[in-house]
Amino acid sequence: MHLITGSKFLIAVQVYTHYPRIALLPRMFWQVLLLILLLPLQSTGNETRNADRHDYHFEKTISRSVLENYLARSATFGSLLHLTLEDDLRMIRETGVKFAGRTIWMWGNEARIDSLVEKGEPFARRIHKLDPDLILQGAIFEIVTKDVEKITIPDSVLKEFGVEQKTRKFRYKSMLYGFGHRHNHWGKSQSVPDMSRLETRMWFYYVAKRWIDMGIEAIHIGQVALMDDWDRGHRHWRDLLDRIRKYGNKHARRNIVLIDAHVPSGGIVYAGKLLFDLHSFPSRPKSVSGKPYQAVLEKGFSDAIYGRSRGGITPSGWKCESLPYIVEIDNFGSSDHPGEYREGDKIHVWGWDEINWFIKQPEAYRNEWLEYAYNWVRRTDPNGYFQLPLRRFEHYTASMTPPKGMRQEETIRRIWDSAERK
Repeated sequence: MHLITGSKFLIAVQVYTHYPRIALLPRMFWQVLLLILLLPLQSTGNETRNADRHDYHFEKTISRSVLENYLARSATFGSLLHLTLEDDLRMIRETGVKFAGRTIWMWGNEARIDSLVEKGEPFARRIHKLDPDLILQGAIFEIVTKDVEKITIPDSVLKEFGVEQKTRKFRYKSMLYGFGHRHNHWGKSQSVPDMSRLETRMWFYYVAKRWIDMGIEAIHIGQVALMDDWDRGHRHWRDLLDRIRKYGNKHARRNIVLIDAHVPSGGIVYAGKLLFDLHSFPSRPKSVSGKPYQAVLEKGFSDAIYGRSRGGITPSGWKCESLPYIVEIDNFGSSDHPGEYREGDKIHVWGWDEINWFIKQPEAYRNEWLEYAYNWVRRTDPNGYFQLPLRRFEHYTASMTPPKGMRQEETIRRIWDSAERK
């Protein structure tokens, strides 16, 4: 039962004192008055909403409201655990970021995984000592190279998939599509893996396990569609994600791992169930003709996800018509016309990829554009959140610290703080 608030009680006493004959009113009157007095005090401002926005508690499952609290303060923080910089710790403390994206990853050169974990794991512990609520995200991208053949498959991985437990390395060719499909897609001996291959699923499970064991609580798996060409029912992706989630339920910091991917189709749903805990995609800025080098966001432009995130039953069990998602300032390589406007180019921004376009703009425009983009996404689609850039791998940092800092840190903090006050 709610306690009667002081203000309501004083009003009741004053009414009774000045109008003693009110005691003669019917019993129904007193029942209604009692109900009013027992109602919880209604906020006249943003106190209740802001309190909810500071709820970052989850365990085994995550509610929609808590997930959205994290996405509202999400940032690309690429290579955070590779670089282990004191200045990045300072940025975490100063900005209040809650979801740090792509903090550990590999694009080929897979044999370095031991050195990445050895360097990153103690830094992850320092980060979580600084902020136990902060979610660190790792990535497993849509590439495998011959470097995987330097890595021994642990017995625990072989056992998980029911494979004979004998010492051997991963096999690059056993991860690839048949008939040369998507072979050498990224360069010589750098191919797109086929998720219908057992070797591929063992590889992804192995990397996910390494990330989870070092304190990672979210995993981005890149361009899911590229790895899913020969499995219309997504049976093998569902098998892999189930295994990763079961491992996370036992070994992750809060007994859950959040998984997302770039979803050009708006998401993957099977039998009413969503494959991912959240969706993600490039932000797809549109070059503004005649206004070098300005860009805007536009619903319906190119394959942008705005208004297209599919719904269903989430891995945490709640149902939605549209799954919450984040958009980022992505990197994927420039075109053959960097710095030039081309009417038909719906992927690049003035010929650059998104992050290279962004870092080439003047400081004032970078700050202005981030504020515009964050607010535009929130107004355009209530399910969407703009993932602000604190670090984009080694290419960019929002830090206020010279000489490499590009000075968006204070703007990012102001954007998040301002959104919480609304």
